[in-house]
Amino acid sequence: MPVQPITLKLLSEEAELHLGTSCSVMAHLIERHGPCGILRRRNTAFQTLASSIISQQLSARAASTIKKRVIALSPRFTAAGILSLSPESLRTAGLSSAKIRYMTELAQRLQDGRLNFRHLRQQNNEDVITALTDLPGVGRWTAEMFLIFGLKRPDVLALDDVGLQRAVRRLFGDTATLEGVSDRWRPYRSVASWYLWRSLDE
Repeated sequence: MPVQPITLKLLSEEAELHLGTSCSVMAHLIERHGPCGILRRRNTAFQTLASSIISQQLSARAASTIKKRVIALSPRFTAAGILSLSPESLRTAGLSSAKIRYMTELAQRLQDGRLNFRHLRQQNNEDVITALTDLPGVGRWTAEMFLIFGLKRPDVLALDDVGLQRAVRRLFGDTATLEGVSDRWRPYRSVASWYLWRSLDE
């Protein structure tokens, strides 16, 4: 059975109520940072996945700079737009040769129908991850970011995310682990993750 996307009602009422009552740390983060901002991201599915590829192994600032340069070259930031650009222009924007290949392959598969985002929306989380990790350059973390920010799935936890691990140690103690503290956040671990990432901005 496919998992339903996060709705505004779920975010503003159920998720924050559950997290705030089940975890005092989350209660503090919710009070400090306000409503979860996952729904405020209005990117298309392609833009979400392409942005995740750009962000791999980069700081948020460096990734944002490169993404802005790519969008300057292709303002609509579509698969067709990426395919219309030469590798040299993408390299000038700051993309590595590997990421150029990953982005081009993603765009090509969308164009020829080998990848269908509408079909992915009907699949469960693990099936989506399996489909996306078939793409070159897309690992489990990138697929999990797509589940959270592209498909708005409410209960995704990227256990290998270094930022989430660091936030947990800061907020719960040096010996705390992401896996160990996260059960109390089910079934809204995507929302909890958003608050953990925001805590790192402080």
